[in-house]
Amino acid sequence: MKTLIAATVFLSLGGAAMAQTPATAPASGGSAAATLPNSFDRPTRAPAAAPQATPPASDPAKVAAAEAMLKTTIAAMQAGTPNYGDMSPTLAEKVREVAPQITPIIQGFGAVQSVTHVGVEDGAELFVVVFAQLPTQWIIALDDTGKMRALLFRPVPPPVPAA
Repeated sequence: MKTLIAATVFLSLGGAAMAQTPATAPASGGSAAATLPNSFDRPTRAPAAAPQATPPASDPAKVAAAEAMLKTTIAAMQAGTPNYGDMSPTLAEKVREVAPQITPIIQGFGAVQSVTHVGVEDGAELFVVVFAQLPTQWIIALDDTGKMRALLFRPVPPPVPAA
């Protein structure tokens, strides 16, 4: 588990094109990913008094494209051959830097058992991918040409107890 957390941190610190950035961070040169809240350090929750907001609806075509790309990407990583051609140049560069560390981790998750779309955040699709060894969350965003511009994963956080 320690290695997985390190991989998630490594991925999220890799660069704006691949990682979440704080909502207040300024955008950098035109290839940066969407600004996403940093829920990798702590889950985001609505204040106790406020009603839970309904997440924005996803475009079914975008969800289908993101899911297909996610499945292809996971399969490629598990085979030890990341699909760099499906990534924006900035993301491909970042993934090349971390591939030696994250590929064995993703391979260790085991076979994919299910992939479920669970929401959208700032234009990026959020999926729960259950592997034989571990349930995970993945965030993936595609650009207008269909290439990945953001890709992150983490273990599924434990449920937050009801107040």
